[in-house]
Amino acid sequence: MENTGIKNIRPDFDQVIQDIADYVMEYPITSAEAFDTARNCLMDTLGCGLLALSFPECTKHLGPIVDGTVVPNGARVPGTDLRLDPVKAAWDIGCCLRWLDYNDTWLAAEWGHPSDNLGAILAVTDYLSQKHVAHGVKPFTMRQVLDAMIRAHEIQGVLALENSFNRVGLDHVLLVRVASAAVATTLKGGNREQVMAALSQAWVDGGALRTYRHAPNAGSRKSWAAGDATSRGVRLADITMRGEMGIPGALTAKQWGFYDVLFSKTVADQQLKPEAERQFQFPQGYGSYVMENILFKLSFPAEFHAQTACEAAVLLHPQVKDRLDQIDRIAITTHESAIRIISKSGPLANPADRDHCLQYMTAVPLILGELQAEYYEDSFHRAHPEIDQLRNKMEVVEEPRYSADYLDPAKRSIANALQVFFKDGSATEKVAVEYPVGHRRRREEGIPLLEDKFRTSLASRFQPDRCDAIFALCKDQKALEATPVNEFMDLMVIERSGQV
Repeated sequence: MENTGIKNIRPDFDQVIQDIADYVMEYPITSAEAFDTARNCLMDTLGCGLLALSFPECTKHLGPIVDGTVVPNGARVPGTDLRLDPVKAAWDIGCCLRWLDYNDTWLAAEWGHPSDNLGAILAVTDYLSQKHVAHGVKPFTMRQVLDAMIRAHEIQGVLALENSFNRVGLDHVLLVRVASAAVATTLKGGNREQVMAALSQAWVDGGALRTYRHAPNAGSRKSWAAGDATSRGVRLADITMRGEMGIPGALTAKQWGFYDVLFSKTVADQQLKPEAERQFQFPQGYGSYVMENILFKLSFPAEFHAQTACEAAVLLHPQVKDRLDQIDRIAITTHESAIRIISKSGPLANPADRDHCLQYMTAVPLILGELQAEYYEDSFHRAHPEIDQLRNKMEVVEEPRYSADYLDPAKRSIANALQVFFKDGSATEKVAVEYPVGHRRRREEGIPLLEDKFRTSLASRFQPDRCDAIFALCKDQKALEATPVNEFMDLMVIERSGQV
């Protein structure tokens, strides 16, 4: 009798998983630019988390699952007095960092915010550093934190270069889970086999749907989804380090693997692609490219596809602020991804809906000359009906060159142009901004703004002497890199409610 059963020959780990493991464990990071950018990224990301602590909708998510839980050597959450187990600490840190949509961004075929992985990195290194010190072992240094940041950025960013998860309906936070699992397992002392096992578990987890990022269902989950993902990476690292086996064919297994189950259909036609097109594409290997080219949000807490539209609106503000009632129409010329992700009409239901609306993020600075996180709140929206009046006059069109330059690895522009037409037939000039101030091409202009943003964030939680000490340390590359993680986190926390 013919045996028709499946041949149960366990495969090697998928090559994608092996490549990530080899990179995270063996590749030497030697780029001075990458470490310098990582230092600036650390400041910017921590500052975003501190600012978020002023928003009750964020802070209601923080703290232990069971009130009163005491965790020996618990990982700290910057700006608070919380000491938590590493998994919940990663959740809380990640939630704060992402809440205001103000931390760094990576844009390619997929997009995301690689600094979301800092939740896992800080939670693991702070907990282990305190534990090491208690047992007379050397703690982690901030140099190791920066190194882990560069690697997590690279894993998430390179996976995003030519692989569009959003086109199959999956949210980019799955890349946070993958990158966090890789670096967390390595930081916990995992060997190559263990790193691959944790990575395989991260892929088998599948992916969250993007439902909560898009009209008509946009909501606050998009503000804590990355915290959830980075904490899951820590949990998978913990499970693996306890001896849990991996799933070698997590990506390539026929019928049951990630490629066939979740990466095989396009939203456009729902037709199966040839097998080669259902697997990830990699135009380059892993190095330090992503950190060196990361995009910072320095002027506006806004979804990054709208950053240059906001800049253009600020430039046009003086010409329109006294003529709002005379506006006939507003033309926004943009790139395809902005239209697909954040262009929307109709009522906006909540702050998360507004900070993912191109028209809203353009209207506010046209009217006020600025855009702040508070301007997405319900109370502000109700008090300014002119915002929706302008939204209703906007037309959004694609400029093919902008779409092409957005995907061009030599440019990676995020272009928007804005022009306002009045009822009397006159119009403003067409203001085009192709590279936002947080782009690598505008680094020299952007770093002072980043530092000012960090100082403002520090002042929202700490007294001036503490602010000065933290800022001075973060400005000094050598001193920062030599600082033990537990001592750095000592500076970043409070011991009671209020300021220190």
